[in-house]
Amino acid sequence: MGRVPSRTGNWRIPLPVAGGVVAFGLGGLFASGLVAGDDIAEGTRVRGVDIGGMSTAEAQRVLERRLGQVFAAPVAMKIGDRIEKADPGALGLSLDTAATADRAASAGSGPVTLIGRLFASDGRDVEPVIHMDDQKSRAETDRIGAAAERPVRDGAISFENGKAKAAAPVTGVSLIADQALDTIRDAYLRRTDTGPVVMPVKQTQPRIGRQETERAMKEFAQPAMSGPVTLTLAGKRISIGPSALGRHLTMKPDGRNHLGPALDSRGLLADPVVSRPVREAARNPQDAMLRLDGDDRVVVAQEGRVGRQVTEKALGEAVVPLLTGSGAARTGEIATVAAQPQLTSASAQRLGIKEKVSSFTVAFPPAPSRSTNIGRAVELINGSVVLPGQQWSFNRTVGERTKENGFVDGIMINNGQYVKSPGGGVSAVATTMFNAMFFAGVKPVEYGAHSFYIERYPEGREATVAWGTLDLRWTNDLDHALYIQAESTGTSVTITLLGTKKYDQIRATQGPRTKVKQPGMRTGSGPKCEVQTPLEGFDVTVGRVFVQDGREVRREDFKTHYTPRDKVTCTPQEPAPAAAAD
Repeated sequence: MGRVPSRTGNWRIPLPVAGGVVAFGLGGLFASGLVAGDDIAEGTRVRGVDIGGMSTAEAQRVLERRLGQVFAAPVAMKIGDRIEKADPGALGLSLDTAATADRAASAGSGPVTLIGRLFASDGRDVEPVIHMDDQKSRAETDRIGAAAERPVRDGAISFENGKAKAAAPVTGVSLIADQALDTIRDAYLRRTDTGPVVMPVKQTQPRIGRQETERAMKEFAQPAMSGPVTLTLAGKRISIGPSALGRHLTMKPDGRNHLGPALDSRGLLADPVVSRPVREAARNPQDAMLRLDGDDRVVVAQEGRVGRQVTEKALGEAVVPLLTGSGAARTGEIATVAAQPQLTSASAQRLGIKEKVSSFTVAFPPAPSRSTNIGRAVELINGSVVLPGQQWSFNRTVGERTKENGFVDGIMINNGQYVKSPGGGVSAVATTMFNAMFFAGVKPVEYGAHSFYIERYPEGREATVAWGTLDLRWTNDLDHALYIQAESTGTSVTITLLGTKKYDQIRATQGPRTKVKQPGMRTGSGPKCEVQTPLEGFDVTVGRVFVQDGREVRREDFKTHYTPRDKVTCTPQEPAPAAAAD
């Protein structure tokens, strides 16, 4: 018999029931309202939230209420051993509850699905709809990766205050950016999971690991700092303690990823703890001392002497093997080499040091501090040889004016006022050198006058110096070497340059004072205050005229600006100093 449709147009499906057949009309099923077209199937869940039987609008409200806070919570990310957190919004991530509800509804529509719902017993899970702004997500991930990045660091050993100190190696960690976005998206989708998401990272192992660091510490570093080493030089014993050793000792990786010792032999040899006893024991070479015989002819006052010197290489070769020893094994000999003097009578002749090129004397009021400082500067300058093309520097030659370098407190100018300061007075030496340089005809490189004029110096032909800020430098641009002869008394300093004259004569000219400005008055206080007499400020130009073969071949000007020297009184009132400034 053929199939006959009913009047309502519904069709029937026969179902077996206990050996018989039962037919249901699907039209009736729809008409009965068992499943409405925009309803969500019974048993439908999103991340454990049951939205079955709801309309999409109702489901959206439920999802926002139940899952909104969950998906708005910060995303925790584990990058290496660090935990970083970021808001989903900053990562460009968001939960779309409306689209999720629509997905749940559409997944439950259609005749086959409806039939399936009649016999489903365990419901179904729908994945939430997640949106991701790739550009925002990448930018935030890059920022987080940069913040969490940990550079690789080799194990290292340093020496401080005579002790060895180990720095543990660190494994480098960096975020793998190309995989990070997918990891974050997947983790955000599984917001019900507990714990931070483990991010993909690249790990870089240090070349010097913990085992090698511990080995180097045990086998070298700790023994090296266990006590002093003793060097024997020309029958004298020189002890170098752990603190001095540690100042110049390091450990560096070699080509086999091992830590090995590296001694700065130059620095150790220059360290006062070592240089002073080495100098005393080794007997440095002595340069020949020159003097004038009559007014112009140079003769040798004392011949040069061969000495013995310790080289940087010899010091290193002597010290390093002793560092891992103990007891008597920390004592050894140090070799020396013959050291020739830089200047002998023969070399003086070859260098063309045969006559007086220039000489200048500056007188100064007697004062114990001034005499001490000027005498010490003269001692350090005397005997210097400046080869053609070579530059001479006051600060490099004399060194810092400290107590350790043989200087005492004197009077100098600071901020336009006399004050007590270490090395005060040496500007008298600088002024003497400036004029010796001026009349020798050599090239000035750096110089500066006092801020205000000091009456005992030639106007515009004087110089001051300050360690670290102002130097007096000149270059020997003559054809022969220059020998600097410096000497002082309690009231004067003289510097003579010996060599071979290039010019017949160097003449000085001086213009009038211009832009004259009157001084003011100031009151000072404190132990460094010095009474000061007033003097006008002005500008002045001096000239240097070069005469060769009886005619003028060149001329150059030196322009100097002097500020007014204010009158200064001190509170409480102090008498004027017996000696003026340098």
